[in-house]
Amino acid sequence: MRKAMWVAVAAGVALLVTGCGSEGGTDKGGSSSAGSAATGGSGAGGSSEQKLDAAAVTKELTDAATGAGFTQDSSGEAVPPALKDCMVSWTADAEKAADPKKSYADTVTTLTGGGWTEGKSVEQMGSQIKSLTKSTWRLQASNHSQGPLKLVMFVATDTGPECEAVMEAENAKHKKP
Repeated sequence: MRKAMWVAVAAGVALLVTGCGSEGGTDKGGSSSAGSAATGGSGAGGSSEQKLDAAAVTKELTDAATGAGFTQDSSGEAVPPALKDCMVSWTADAEKAADPKKSYADTVTTLTGGGWTEGKSVEQMGSQIKSLTKSTWRLQASNHSQGPLKLVMFVATDTGPECEAVMEAENAKHKKP
């Protein structure tokens, strides 16, 4: 049951990430990603860009988040086996972070410095959600550490055709008739 719910949540995140900022830009008014190929650093934007795999994305997320003061929350659910090559989930133990908001911002800064391009950002009721992209990967960085619930998570999905097909098949298995 929990895995089915996780797949549904993961699919929802994938859809939200795909819908948020897939064309670039932000909600910050003065920011623009109009030159993202020029500002992304090494290899950004070209078809010759090196394809990332789930292990590389996991390493980048882990390095950025732990370098910013987070530890990984080991009680979070793992990505379902069928999606392990197409999805990465990294949940921070926000309760143990000295300043979760700062650690979140520092993690995003490290990722953008490492070639991830920031897209759409949304702030509502103390929560922040930022979409980032690199290669065929879309990352949703979520900070819900204001108030009693302390949740900071980073969920990345590979939007390449192979992974989209795997996600659709996995979601179809868990749809209720």
